[in-house]
Amino acid sequence: MRAWNLIKIYTVLVYIFMFAPVAVVLLLAFNSSQFGGFPIEGFSLRWFAKLFENEAIMRAFETSLILGVLTAFFATTLGILASLALVRYKVPGKEWITTLLISPVLVPETVLAVGLLIFLRWLSMPRSFAVLLLGHTMIALPFVVLVVQARLVGIRKEYEEAARSLGANPLQTFFQVTLPLLMPAVFAGALFAFTISFDNITATIFWRPAGSETVPTQIFGMLRNSVSPEINALGFVMIVITVGVPLMAGGLARYFARKR
Repeated sequence: MRAWNLIKIYTVLVYIFMFAPVAVVLLLAFNSSQFGGFPIEGFSLRWFAKLFENEAIMRAFETSLILGVLTAFFATTLGILASLALVRYKVPGKEWITTLLISPVLVPETVLAVGLLIFLRWLSMPRSFAVLLLGHTMIALPFVVLVVQARLVGIRKEYEEAARSLGANPLQTFFQVTLPLLMPAVFAGALFAFTISFDNITATIFWRPAGSETVPTQIFGMLRNSVSPEINALGFVMIVITVGVPLMAGGLARYFARKR
């Protein structure tokens, strides 16, 4: 019993160690003082207003949003097609293909980023937004595949066979039967892919073209000079997005599951 209490105390201390810095950023984002620190002098939203006045930060937000939406679209589309092929059809080397699709999760992100960069240099391809999009899609794809496959395995094939027996072609069967049943996983996978892209910094540093910044790389660049109140406000926005979007994904998945 004593050992169990020690384990619980240790677990609480680990969580405090992990999330205390996040709590500090959340608090200092509303500090009215120009010099971040405790005790907090007063409550203010002026640092959030300054974010919208900073053109570099706004450009980074625009780049991150566009990149995140495109990553979610391509990763979800490819994830659905790959999951259908692997679950519903007899594909030679299915196990190897599945391992290949989820391999970006198993390989350290830095190794993956350097490897793709060296391969592109071998092909004499410069770093560009398209390369960055390709890399983010590659990183997000395994999560979509795993989520969609888990949902697709639970959908009985008899539903699709019944639609085919009633005269529906394969395309009609997919859009009218399979896809509606897959929607919880599709929404969850797309939102997770968006979050992974929006929050990525390690691979983005290697793949982004010169002069193009995302929100994480913008924060990293700003930290080289000093920790300003604007960085705390920007960190607060990032935390809200990266925590809120997965929570919304889980909520939508449960909502659509109840509707079905």
